[in-house]
Amino acid sequence: MSTPHASATRIDHDRLTRLLGDPDCAWLVDRARSRMERGEPLAGPVTLAAPTAGERAAAERLLGRAPGSGRSLSVRLDTVDAVLRRSGVSPEGLGAAVVALTGPVVLLSDVLKQEANAWQGACAPLTTLGTERPELAGWSEQTIRNGLVRRLARTPDAAHTLLTATTTALRQLPAEPPVSLPAFAARTLGDAHALDDGTPLATLVLSGIRALTGFPDGTGAEWRREAWASAGLLKDALSSTVLTLGLRGTPALDWAADAGEPAVLTLRQLTRTPPLTAPLVVYVCENPTVLATAADTHGPACPPLVCLQGQPSAAALTLLRHLHTRGSQLRYHGDFDWGGIRIATALLQRVPWRPWRYTAAEYRTAATAAPLAPPLTGKPVDAPWDPELRPALTGLGVRVEEETVLDDLLADLAP
Repeated sequence: MSTPHASATRIDHDRLTRLLGDPDCAWLVDRARSRMERGEPLAGPVTLAAPTAGERAAAERLLGRAPGSGRSLSVRLDTVDAVLRRSGVSPEGLGAAVVALTGPVVLLSDVLKQEANAWQGACAPLTTLGTERPELAGWSEQTIRNGLVRRLARTPDAAHTLLTATTTALRQLPAEPPVSLPAFAARTLGDAHALDDGTPLATLVLSGIRALTGFPDGTGAEWRREAWASAGLLKDALSSTVLTLGLRGTPALDWAADAGEPAVLTLRQLTRTPPLTAPLVVYVCENPTVLATAADTHGPACPPLVCLQGQPSAAALTLLRHLHTRGSQLRYHGDFDWGGIRIATALLQRVPWRPWRYTAAEYRTAATAAPLAPPLTGKPVDAPWDPELRPALTGLGVRVEEETVLDDLLADLAP
């Protein structure tokens, strides 16, 4: 709500300009305007530290007396108001004079309300997306609350444009079958570079993808590539790989399985020519030593085995999802430590699996049999597949790597 304009015929503009429009009175007008914007009364003192001689002289001309000789200059606004009214310079007082000199005053509360309404309208695309896609509702609300949109867009108009593009992209995800990231951006957003690293749009879409797919936190180019790929968007279909043994269904896999040799599959291969067959059971391990030793020990007789080599890559996720949807039962084993549980949990969020000697009971047995096991470090986390595993690790306080229980794992893989 703006303050009313003073009547031009009632204000003596020439005298007002000489008296209060003097540059040496600018500080006084600014203080009065600030109070008006906050809806505060024009009364009480305002103080200027270290005034110049000109500012003291201007205050004296305005008040008709010296305002004092201290180090600071203090003027009462109600006194100025009375002077302006009594002299006829501004019969409606200081407020009307400030408007005449500086223009209409808008209450700060109104400005904030208008700004809040503008931002609410700008975020409407995210709110709508959360309604349409319940799995993104929490992310949409959090993104609006945490200030990320304001930091990326700065203005409501820019934010609305950014969020419209963000929701347009997320509505098309996950992509099935997987597609090149630039091709997706060109088709969906009209610009092959719209989702290039570092752009505000890429930042928001990637954040939404993590909420959509449950991809874990991380940093770096490799992490971003895998995060995009978790939603079927391929930045580089050759760098992401997965290590396998005993898997069949393509000529190359059949040859490797017959030879008892490990095979490395790229994401490109898995999206273009995935295995045509799906075994009843596929074992999954975390460390390549397990797979390499299984190849040495069992050769062509080894049952199908997939190695994650740490966090599940886009290639590993694509392969395991493919096998799961075609009926394979996945059996998983990893390191008994907090990092291993995080990897297993990240995999479980993306594809179902059953534990393969990976429960609290097996941990206790392995830890008891390994008196020289290194101490457990890191932040504890829950194991969704076995609520007893976290208390067991916390209680015994040692880590048991897959290599420690290699003989047991090899026995399970024996033909």
